[in-house]
Amino acid sequence: MIPNERPAGASRDPDLVDVRAAQRDRSAFGVLYRRYLDRVYRYAFTLLGDHHDAEDVTERTFLSALAALEGFRDRGATFRSWLFRIAHNEAANALRSRATRATKPMPPELGAPGETDPAASATRADEARRLRAALATLPDDRRIVLVLRFGDGLSAREIGAILGRSEGAVRVLQHRALRALADTLARSG
Repeated sequence: MIPNERPAGASRDPDLVDVRAAQRDRSAFGVLYRRYLDRVYRYAFTLLGDHHDAEDVTERTFLSALAALEGFRDRGATFRSWLFRIAHNEAANALRSRATRATKPMPPELGAPGETDPAASATRADEARRLRAALATLPDDRRIVLVLRFGDGLSAREIGAILGRSEGAVRVLQHRALRALADTLARSG
């Protein structure tokens, strides 16, 4: 066997053991829920900019995942990419329904909870505000690639599975997004 080569039938999905346990016993889904709750929420919040909408999308994501868990099969896409694909679809639905109601995003100037140094809090809030503003200038696909890659640590392959694009196309989007983000931040700095 070549080093780093997997035996036939070996999975690339580190979550597969927990997925199979949850497919046998739904109460075991809690392990996956706890592992991905913050990541899915952060992804939804980044896309939606609203705490309540992000909570709703997170809830719907996990309810949908639990309902469809029996149908999950390890066919090259990881559980993580499958779950984020559900979150992506739920966020898209929330954005479409948002057109029918008015919402206000959470104020970006809020500092980290429990922040004790007002100057550091203000600096971080300003940097976060600049980054969010720069991210908002990117086309949706590029912004999503950056959020999934750097915010949630997904691989290009997993992001490709979520967006329905090839791994190479995701890498190109990531490169272009980073270049555009750097240019935007340099102009606003």
